[in-house]
Amino acid sequence: MNTIERPEKEDGELFEHHRFLASKGQIPLRVDKFLMNFIENATRNKIQQAAKDGHVWVNDEIVKSNYKVKADDEVKVLFEHPPHEFLLIAEDIPLNIVYEDDVLLVVNKPAGMVVHPGHGNYSGTLINALIHHTDNLPVNSNERPGLVHRIDKDTSGLLVVAKTEAAMAHLAKQFFDKTSEREYIALVWGNVEEDEGTVIGNVGRNPKNRLQMHVFPDGEEGKEAVTHFKVLERFGYVTLVSCKLETGRTHQIRVHMKFIGHTLFNDERYGGERILKGTTFTKYKQFVDNTFKLLPRQALHAKTLGFIHPLTGEHMRFDSEVPEDMTNAIEKWRHYSQKSIE
Repeated sequence: MNTIERPEKEDGELFEHHRFLASKGQIPLRVDKFLMNFIENATRNKIQQAAKDGHVWVNDEIVKSNYKVKADDEVKVLFEHPPHEFLLIAEDIPLNIVYEDDVLLVVNKPAGMVVHPGHGNYSGTLINALIHHTDNLPVNSNERPGLVHRIDKDTSGLLVVAKTEAAMAHLAKQFFDKTSEREYIALVWGNVEEDEGTVIGNVGRNPKNRLQMHVFPDGEEGKEAVTHFKVLERFGYVTLVSCKLETGRTHQIRVHMKFIGHTLFNDERYGGERILKGTTFTKYKQFVDNTFKLLPRQALHAKTLGFIHPLTGEHMRFDSEVPEDMTNAIEKWRHYSQKSIE
């Protein structure tokens, strides 16, 4: 559990940014290492400095960074700067808007841009750009202006943004009812043998690493998640696939493809930055390393987005080009696989 308090700012005040409850199966672990598994983009030095300053608490007592977190411990981290809710500042950041009218817009987000402010990313996000572009965006249930859905920082592609309360409610219902269309292009490790298939398995936070999601196939935890995939092209050690979302859970495609043994190429969070398929030849390792450099992120692009317009009732469908870094990596694998056949 992670909550954020909202105290009013006063001189010298500390803001509680994170609160976590250790699970009942928690093995004793240093609090700095424990927090590294929970707080995205937080360095160990930053956490250790917070502990040194007396800003890390366990069960309402200040602890040092070598404190061992145990089952059911409540861990809190405080910082002098406010949480991201206080920092929704308009910034003049260029947006690739592919469609816009009075009630919504569709934007093509580049890889590397964070969608909304959070720990370690208080500026330069899509929301900072959106609130500069459009006044009075409605807020969703998480108080994030305009957002109906989101994609990860290092995933590129299409997002729809609501400009009115009515549009947000209408679009959110389409996503909830699974009537929206979302197709992603992914390059994954291994040869996906089936031409097409469906992955069904609840997705929830990994109890051992809160920065990862985890598949709970028996449905005992997490939320329902369904991903339909289709092979587009095979390159031997990697496969290009199309993934269509029936649901939209955090990291859904990334964790579902890993679950079936096909981790996304260069997906560092889920182990895809290592050579998972192929030979032990030095030349092959060099080839893969060079391809990682061409595509220094997970190989995932939100290519197609479809929905019903909230006002006109028109079915709208948008398609985007796969970005250059990903097409370069695909072409490199295509060339490699053709040479291997010859």
